[in-house]
Amino acid sequence: MARESMEYDVLIVGGGPAGLSAAIRLKQLAAERNQEVSVCVIEKGSELGAHILSGAVIDPIGLNELIPDWKEQGAPVETEVTDDQFVFLTKTGSYRFPNFLMPRLMNNHGNYIVSLGEVVRWLGQQAEALGVEIYPGFAGAEVLYNDDGSVKGVATGDMGVGKDGKPKDSYTPGMDLLAKYTLIGEGVRGSLAKQLMAKFDLRDGVDPQKFGIGLKELWQVEPSRFKKGLVVHTQGWPLSESGSSGGTFMYHFGDNLVAIGLVVHLSYENPYVSPFDEFQRFKTHPEVARYLEGGKRLTYGARAINEGGVQSVPKLTFPGGALIGCSAGFVNVPRIKGSHNAMKSGMLAAECAFEALKAGRAHDEFPKYQAAYRQSSIYKDLKRVRNVKPFLSKFGNTIGMMLGGLDMWMNQLGIGLPFTLSHGKTDAASTQPAAKYKPIAYPKPDGKLSFDKLSSVFISNTNHEENQPSHLKLKDPSIPIAVNLPLYAEPAQRYCPAGVYEVVDADGGGKRFQINAQNCVHCKTCDIKDPSQNIVWTVPQGGGGPNYPNM
Repeated sequence: MARESMEYDVLIVGGGPAGLSAAIRLKQLAAERNQEVSVCVIEKGSELGAHILSGAVIDPIGLNELIPDWKEQGAPVETEVTDDQFVFLTKTGSYRFPNFLMPRLMNNHGNYIVSLGEVVRWLGQQAEALGVEIYPGFAGAEVLYNDDGSVKGVATGDMGVGKDGKPKDSYTPGMDLLAKYTLIGEGVRGSLAKQLMAKFDLRDGVDPQKFGIGLKELWQVEPSRFKKGLVVHTQGWPLSESGSSGGTFMYHFGDNLVAIGLVVHLSYENPYVSPFDEFQRFKTHPEVARYLEGGKRLTYGARAINEGGVQSVPKLTFPGGALIGCSAGFVNVPRIKGSHNAMKSGMLAAECAFEALKAGRAHDEFPKYQAAYRQSSIYKDLKRVRNVKPFLSKFGNTIGMMLGGLDMWMNQLGIGLPFTLSHGKTDAASTQPAAKYKPIAYPKPDGKLSFDKLSSVFISNTNHEENQPSHLKLKDPSIPIAVNLPLYAEPAQRYCPAGVYEVVDADGGGKRFQINAQNCVHCKTCDIKDPSQNIVWTVPQGGGGPNYPNM
């Protein structure tokens, strides 16, 4: 069947903070200059916010710039931080760091605890009111190119294709969405961004991107245990036991809601580490359990986080478009914040694209975006914490954070280290052979504070049409059993937070690798951490995946 096409001035792939900020800024500029600019946003989730997962304590700096009267406009940004704590956990005890010892940029006062999904839905309403066309349930599956090699748009995925790769009765071909400029804001480890980085060598001369996996649950707790505005970050146990590194968060907001989560740096070496199980046992710590006991777990989710910082940001522009938000990697790791930078990057790209459109240009590069980033608050934000992640990777949580904290204090005083440490290798290459380690005996879930993967996936509202080709591709189907199992005890069974990958008994003896693609919560960890780099995450048929109501 012939594919239909639609044309726009600007196409934005991804309806997150970056993409919607870009769309809003384009329409604002068009209104200011009395010029028509057609803008389209496509989003692979079934609705805006469906795939958005973040802590989230947001710095309102991006929102202040984009929509200065956001309070009057009813933005769902209401719970201001009132108590900011940083705690070190031992197996049974805890030690709070005095706030005056913490670098000032780690101070959360003046920030807000939110559901980023709700904020994104509100941004979508603002964008639509300005005339932006938004199409949820449509995943960008393929980059389209002009004859000269420049990007001319994106094709959405075909619908109604069966597991055998053949069209079903419900088959509908995807659409070609064409644009003078295409902005890629898919989020972390996006499939189109990967293609563009490879085609245009956007990662030449920069460090490998580093990642973490963030796991989060939303709880409704008893009123007596709720402290609205409380922010608690911890380090130490349980990750200290497994030799991995990362940290945790707990945010009290709204109506007796507690957002709780764990971030594990994917540079860990021990293939027996299970980030999901580390998260579950974290909640049993007395310091944490005292808030959750008697409460109800409402939802669960997971996603990867960019951690490379300024030294891992790729070239941002290519002929016909640019990377924005987490597609480029603007997360400030020690602050565990990135939405403010994502929004700013969307605004900067929009301003440069608008200028190009006004000059009558199309499908070329707008290098002013790269220059604007270097002069922006994003670059300043990332540069002053650039050595924290390398310190953590090289020296572990305790010593690494002490060195990182010292460097942040020095930057605060204007005397930061005169060099930038390199990340060295990828997270996949960090994984060591299983023979160096013993399997980790994680405690069984109690069903009160800790839970299993399948019940967790259930409350993530994850759903995929089962009769479709798997969106999780193996470059070589033999590698999981022939290579990863004997060498690394096939870590996909553990690094996946949704039970997608299993090693099961094969008919006739031996083992086989089973992919339960319907469980996938789109965290992209498999694409990042597989030591053989054999798993490729691609978009499923539109609308599939989790449906987070308020994460």
